[in-house]
Amino acid sequence: MRWTRRILGAGVVAGVAWALWRRLDRPDRTLEWQPRPFPLAPQPVPVPAAPEPLGPPTWVAPTDGTCPATHPVKAKLRSGIFHVPGGEFHDRTVPDRCYADAAAAEADGLRAAKR
Repeated sequence: MRWTRRILGAGVVAGVAWALWRRLDRPDRTLEWQPRPFPLAPQPVPVPAAPEPLGPPTWVAPTDGTCPATHPVKAKLRSGIFHVPGGEFHDRTVPDRCYADAAAAEADGLRAAKR
């Protein structure tokens, strides 16, 4: 018990001494920081001109699951395939889009059916 009191007392004395030492170690004045002006003023970013309209769409939406006579090429977007008239599956394909010709469908990123 006696040793415990001595160790605790020594710890208290050391803590007080450390606190006094830290207090006396402080500088008399605080650090000051003067902000510098930004070297260059930010320049406005030019807004690009509006893009020119691309023109009329090359495809039309089917009506009642069939393509109009002016746009006979049937396209399925999920598969990425288009069917031309006379193809094996053209008659039973329910289209997502109808194109006027195969070139317009290929320009949209679709590929021709293999059959």
